[in-house]
Amino acid sequence: MTLINRTVLMSDARNFRVDSPINPYYGAPTADAELAEREHQSIKAAFREAGVEVITTSSPIESQDGVYTANWALVREDVAILARLPEVRKAEEAHAEKVLRELGKEIIYAPEGLKFSGQGDALPCGEYLFCGRGYRSDETAQVFAAETLGYTRVQLETIPQRDANGNAVVNTTSGWADSFFYDIDLALSILRAPTAERKGLIAYCPEAFTEESQRIIEGFDAVEKIVMTLAEAQESFAANLVSTGETVIMSATAPLLKQAIIDAGLAIITPEVKELAKGGGYIRCTALTLD
Repeated sequence: MTLINRTVLMSDARNFRVDSPINPYYGAPTADAELAEREHQSIKAAFREAGVEVITTSSPIESQDGVYTANWALVREDVAILARLPEVRKAEEAHAEKVLRELGKEIIYAPEGLKFSGQGDALPCGEYLFCGRGYRSDETAQVFAAETLGYTRVQLETIPQRDANGNAVVNTTSGWADSFFYDIDLALSILRAPTAERKGLIAYCPEAFTEESQRIIEGFDAVEKIVMTLAEAQESFAANLVSTGETVIMSATAPLLKQAIIDAGLAIITPEVKELAKGGGYIRCTALTLD
């Protein structure tokens, strides 16, 4: 068994806020930072219970979303490609660079003028990289990341958020196109990496992807696939999980996906997460993989 997500970087939730509605999940007028921090601690404890090494750092005071470290970069071994984030998250870029340099990572910048959401939109699966374009990441940036880090890119796209007239929505805070699956880690999960002896395993929500992307996933033979429902993906953040290849830390309110993962032979840990979801992030979002 090849273990994945062996080491992750987590910040804290002390500066978590919902001031600027940067994705469709915002709606609550305020967030309880103390409750969010308790949830964050429970996620951290679940990671450690699963055997994951957790490296901790502070979140930047200037950013409401600094708890979501997965968006800080894409890391492979000793190289980190820094994200290019929305304006309300810009403080995280310099903060992430400092933290990752202190951890001994070689820093590479994604090309200027492009959007790149780090690991949130680029999920490693062995030698493959499942990428999501169109909202928080540009395909050109993902081509750069995959080529720089030596991955074979699997380029996908999720469906846009639409208004009452069926028109694609532009987020009023970021000025960027928006989606309930603005990062691919809200629509697809890596459960097991492929090896020479065995296929990998992913879970995904077909309805979250464009028809072309559905065909790409269905025809991708290096992995076995678990299908999750749109309701669990969107309402329970079911896809936003972390797997070691043996144990999965996932939503406590996604029973259908939970049972399917158990049936596939993996163990499950389900911390309770509600407050952090007000920012449109969940378990996977809180951890940047450093493997």
